[in-house]
Amino acid sequence: MRCSVPVQHERRVLCVFPAYTPAFGTFAHAYPLMSRVSAFMPPQGLLLIAAYMPERWQVRFVDENMCSATDADFDWADIVLVSGMHVQAPQIRDIRQRARQAGKVAVLGGCSVSAAPDMYADFDYLHIGEIGDATDRLIALLDGDLTPPPAQMRFETSERLALTDFPIPAYHLIPLERYLIGSLQFSSGCPYRCEFCDIPGLYGRNPRLKTPQQLLAELDAMRAQGAHPPCVYFVDDNFIGNKKAAREMLPHLIAWQKKHGYPLMFACEATLNLAKQTEVLALMREAAFHTVFVGIETPEVDALKAMRKDHNASLPMLEAIKTLNSYGLEITSGIILGLDTDTADTEARLINFIEHSQIPLLTMNLLQALPKTPLWDRLKKEGRLLDDPDLESNVRFLRPYDEVVAMWRRCMDYAFAPERLFERFAHQVDSTYVNRLALPARGRLTPANLRQGAVLAFNVLIRVGLWSDYRRAFWKAARHALRRGQIDAVLGMGFVAHHVIQFTREALRGEQNASFYSMKQRVPAMANAATEPMRKSA
Repeated sequence: MRCSVPVQHERRVLCVFPAYTPAFGTFAHAYPLMSRVSAFMPPQGLLLIAAYMPERWQVRFVDENMCSATDADFDWADIVLVSGMHVQAPQIRDIRQRARQAGKVAVLGGCSVSAAPDMYADFDYLHIGEIGDATDRLIALLDGDLTPPPAQMRFETSERLALTDFPIPAYHLIPLERYLIGSLQFSSGCPYRCEFCDIPGLYGRNPRLKTPQQLLAELDAMRAQGAHPPCVYFVDDNFIGNKKAAREMLPHLIAWQKKHGYPLMFACEATLNLAKQTEVLALMREAAFHTVFVGIETPEVDALKAMRKDHNASLPMLEAIKTLNSYGLEITSGIILGLDTDTADTEARLINFIEHSQIPLLTMNLLQALPKTPLWDRLKKEGRLLDDPDLESNVRFLRPYDEVVAMWRRCMDYAFAPERLFERFAHQVDSTYVNRLALPARGRLTPANLRQGAVLAFNVLIRVGLWSDYRRAFWKAARHALRRGQIDAVLGMGFVAHHVIQFTREALRGEQNASFYSMKQRVPAMANAATEPMRKSA
């Protein structure tokens, strides 16, 4: 549904999503391997707001991960809407400055400002919380007056819009084919209270849900573009936050896949105790879920208990990983270093876990304290929150800072040495990929998919298989996959490894941050070299 507030005037709304700081998990190094891809994932929140705007209002959408909003865009607009995360704060402020120079009123919403509104004193209006009554009040005000207020005004949601009333995100305003993966939301909120996580504080502990029919309508809207990413990521904070709802939704998704010849693969984020839900896992396999991000955080049980993540230890960790693999789910694992429970043995235990779990991709971050988390509250009381832009974290670790950063570098170096990385991919061929549902070709044989596949195959073979200094490790794993008929696996491992190896080498040279959430300011050479051609070609 659109906003129901009656409006009297036509307005032109410019939605601007800020660029990400280069990060391990956004795969920017691999974009040149693909045809036209130049951004990671469509920003669901801002697309939702764009779709909610009154029908009389014109909306233009710019994702600055593809190209910058131009002076002409700002000149066109009456209102500039911005959203983003903490890590995008410098880029958010830059957009505000450009809006001010153009004389346009600027509104900021999203998770960062909702958790820490005092970070953004320069915006005219702040939208705090989810879409709801505050959104309607803000629209009514902007319909009546576009004059910037003499002092910042804040609108905070008291009554949230039910997810069942969410409009289809404004996918028609963006070129989906330019994204690496698609995005889809089924639920919001998570029942757990992990100490470092801001999800319960922002979205609640009782997951709220869309209907299966809404999800299928959104998938139809994506497919309507013709060219779109081959994989769609469920951005839910925890896919099994409501296990019963997930179990009841999946048959609808399976029926949609069968009807259209399985045009998509899916990925999601879930807690490790997903391994207990074998009925859900069987349905996920039939729906073509191929990847699950699991916040394992640490293999140390005492550390999990200290961070209130006991559910990760509710069954043997390695056994749970094997169970997920047996249903064709490749795991991407979140790992945190710098915990209060870390000891001199933590590094060895993590390396041992990497070896035994055989998880190819681990996103290793230094601990960061986020506003609206129990961790933030505890560290604030202890006087351990830092605000030093020269540091990789805002936490004063219990172990010496230099030792923690050095441990992170050694673990990155070990995990993503090309030989070890490709050995873990080769293990996935036998333990995971062979367990996936054999998908019919009908849904995937589109001109866009064929073009994308041909470009990816050519670039992987040339850039990874011929030009790279890790080509021997690649071909050893590739031959293993090809002998088992896993052609897609060859392209997938080459694509992922190309980014991971390049990013790791930059990190070891000190050119990348030690956390996705780090506010340390860097301008890596790859960012300048890679971003400018993207913007020129957009």
